[in-house]
Amino acid sequence: MSMIHNLRAAVRPSRPSRLSLRKDGGVYDATRPAEATTAVVDCAVYRDGARVTFERNLTPHEAIRQVRRDGGFVWIGLHEPSEAEFAGIAAEFGLHPLAVEDAVHAHQRPKLERYDDTLFTVFKTIHYVEHDELTATSEVVESGEVMCFTGRDFFITVRHGGQGSLRALRHRLQDDPELLAKGPSAVLHAIADHVVDGYVAVADAVQDDIDEVETEVFSPGRKGTPRGTDAGRIYQLKREVMEFKRAVLPLVRPMQLLSERPMRLIDPDIQKYFRDVADHLARVQEQVVGFDELLNSILQANLAQASVAQNEDMRKITSWAAIIAVPTMVCGVYGMNFDYMPELRWKFGYPLVLGVTVALCLGIHRTLKRNGWL
Repeated sequence: MSMIHNLRAAVRPSRPSRLSLRKDGGVYDATRPAEATTAVVDCAVYRDGARVTFERNLTPHEAIRQVRRDGGFVWIGLHEPSEAEFAGIAAEFGLHPLAVEDAVHAHQRPKLERYDDTLFTVFKTIHYVEHDELTATSEVVESGEVMCFTGRDFFITVRHGGQGSLRALRHRLQDDPELLAKGPSAVLHAIADHVVDGYVAVADAVQDDIDEVETEVFSPGRKGTPRGTDAGRIYQLKREVMEFKRAVLPLVRPMQLLSERPMRLIDPDIQKYFRDVADHLARVQEQVVGFDELLNSILQANLAQASVAQNEDMRKITSWAAIIAVPTMVCGVYGMNFDYMPELRWKFGYPLVLGVTVALCLGIHRTLKRNGWL
């Protein structure tokens, strides 16, 4: 079975360890609520593709000493660490202060940077928010961030946001020792592939929302004319697509570098599989750019339909005003208090005026209706 096939295999059910590392080097129950844990989610030593077990959970300092003495690499996972919580780890692994600042404060663009013997990679995770009906305030996508520090014998992930947990990914890699034996670069590839696969799923879901809005805009309403939809819904969907776009487009260049440029920290066998990730990302990029352009067209079409509907309403109002103007004029003329007016004292004058008024109104109505104004 090929390495990339193993990496994409479904996650096999596994029982997560109930013991995880605490800041003071002790352990806590991983089944407790998130608010009861520290920033360190997991700290593990991997050697020859297998997780090394110890009598107790190691601190990052102890883990890296084990690795540098016996070989392998250490993978430390953190979730929204504070500066104080991350300072010790940064000093232990010699992380660059600029990368540490980015990792702690988050809100970074996807990027790839090299600091001495460390690669710093930023990924934006995107999660599709399920909703029964798209409204002008609906949240369609939710974003998070995963920062990765890749070294010769260590891999550190710093995750921000409530989505994008890497627990299942860690278990999946542990089930594939052949792949995990390639070292930290294999973990970096697995995370990149995991993030981009998430983009693919979100793109398919957003496509359904856009199709729904497009159908509503162009579906026939009364008298066979397009009934349109609320412009606020289209604009909200466009804003959510823009957030998606900000996650996808900046990541294209880093994936190209990882797949094309030789790097000391990236295993040559693993680098080949970054091309697959780059290809999937390019497809998502095309979709997202297409979403943005399509939503622009839908919004313009919806506004044009609103203008057409307003023009039709104004034509109808104008037509009825023209019809009403006839009896208004006749009544205005014969409402003047003059003694000598034509047919004023003729016994057929009143029905004649009414008949002429009705005939004129019916003639105007028929003409306007034939011309499509009514």
